[in-house]
Amino acid sequence: MTTLFHGGRVFTALGGFAEAVLVRDGVIAAVGDEADLVRQAPRHESVDLDGGLLVPGFTDAHIHPVQAGLERAKCDLSEVYGLDAYLGKVRDYAAAHPDKEWIDGGGWDMSAFPGGLPHRSQLDFLDRPVYLIQRDHHAAWVNTRALERAGITEDTPDPADGRIERDPDGTPSGVLHEGAMDLVGLLTPRPSEQDVADALEDAQRYLFSLGITGWQDAIVGSYAGSDDQLPTYLAAARSGRLKARVVGALWWDRTRGAEQIPGLVERRRSAEGLERFQATSVKIMQDGITENFTAATLEPYCQCGGTGLSYVDPGKLKEYVAELDRLGFQVHFHAIGERAVREALDSFQGTDPANRHHIAHLQIIEPGDVPRFAALGVTANLQPLWATHHAQMDELTLPFLGEPRSSWQYPFADLLRHGTRFCAGSDWPVSNADPLQGIHVAVNRTEPGDSVHASYPTAQTPFLPGQRIDLATALTAYTAGSAWINRSPAGVVEQGRPADLVVLDRDPFTLPEGEIWTTRVRQTFVDGEPVHTA
Repeated sequence: MTTLFHGGRVFTALGGFAEAVLVRDGVIAAVGDEADLVRQAPRHESVDLDGGLLVPGFTDAHIHPVQAGLERAKCDLSEVYGLDAYLGKVRDYAAAHPDKEWIDGGGWDMSAFPGGLPHRSQLDFLDRPVYLIQRDHHAAWVNTRALERAGITEDTPDPADGRIERDPDGTPSGVLHEGAMDLVGLLTPRPSEQDVADALEDAQRYLFSLGITGWQDAIVGSYAGSDDQLPTYLAAARSGRLKARVVGALWWDRTRGAEQIPGLVERRRSAEGLERFQATSVKIMQDGITENFTAATLEPYCQCGGTGLSYVDPGKLKEYVAELDRLGFQVHFHAIGERAVREALDSFQGTDPANRHHIAHLQIIEPGDVPRFAALGVTANLQPLWATHHAQMDELTLPFLGEPRSSWQYPFADLLRHGTRFCAGSDWPVSNADPLQGIHVAVNRTEPGDSVHASYPTAQTPFLPGQRIDLATALTAYTAGSAWINRSPAGVVEQGRPADLVVLDRDPFTLPEGEIWTTRVRQTFVDGEPVHTA
């Protein structure tokens, strides 16, 4: 089948634009002037862009689709905000599922609670245990019944990689941070094999609706009460149900050391030969998040002291990364605090840039470390949606970071000036999966007009506006940049590439920058076949 895409502009992600694209049998056959392409293929089907923009399919370089799909099927709090709204959702879900032993789900926002902390008593109206994961997936909110079921009391010690939040008298308050989440999370009912398969397919449909045709799952393994997703991906890829191009980042168990590497090699081998799924990356979470003071910082947090957690000993980290690099693995770091970023960069010293290592989140980077990304050949994996003024930033983050550290956050423009390669992702379900919202924030450093935070008093005040990047750079990060990280053959509009393409309903390059967020996906194609039509 031959299809001509015309009637608008084409963003190639190769530094320019074109007028039309010819696709033959799922592959881009030609890119150029419409008249020339019509002469090449006088008989063709037509896709009229109607003044919109054709772009390569988006690739999300840091996302958790299976977990998101499972949460969408449970008590999902992600679409509402505030204690009353959360409790209303919990009540409705519990009433609709009277036979469920546990009420589990997630999506609550720290900024909805004083000090970022809900309390067990707020959920004690239920006589069933409740386990609700925070939107950031770094904490869980539980009720008294859940604490009792887990045997957690004032005498229970904090795990090495987490913290049990406590009332002044030492009684557990109902918030479990980081590794402490597993104390309850692992007791919740396990989803069935079919539940997980359905979650992946639901997530894939949703991501196609946003123009996302590929991704890197940032945790493939058992973490925070969730089960290993590798069997689900393998089955979906073998059956043909997985149509997106996916790389799984295998979870590095931070309670273990180098002895787990042979097992990672075996897990990678299990996906060899699959067209749509590879397990070629390893995810190392080096620290937590700033709001609960587990992000690893160089200087103590203001008002509360402490410098956060380095989950993997920095000295041993270099040894582990060197061995993973030698074995040809890509290493995908979670690093939020400036010390974690430095530890990750230090571990990449002497590694092979051809393995395409990257560091995600990058909330705080000490200015002296900014040039090291390009020097080491390390890609910056951006989650732009977080770089705005919103309640969590203004009320829970800035007061505890202080200056100058607050001004070191999300330094996209500084990284770009030093020649850093970019990829980008959403961290969904932590934040909105829509790439166009992320692109809007990267360009404006303000909240998109339809976001849940858009009405916050300073949401339209640019956050560190000197760190804005241009639209072409942001769009390239979400397409060519993230596809490159995944070694995907897609990601650019070029002859011989797979026809993974997205039709946008308008050309954001013609809009005022403050209106980029109004752009929507009209159609999504994988290998030239439509997988979503609005």
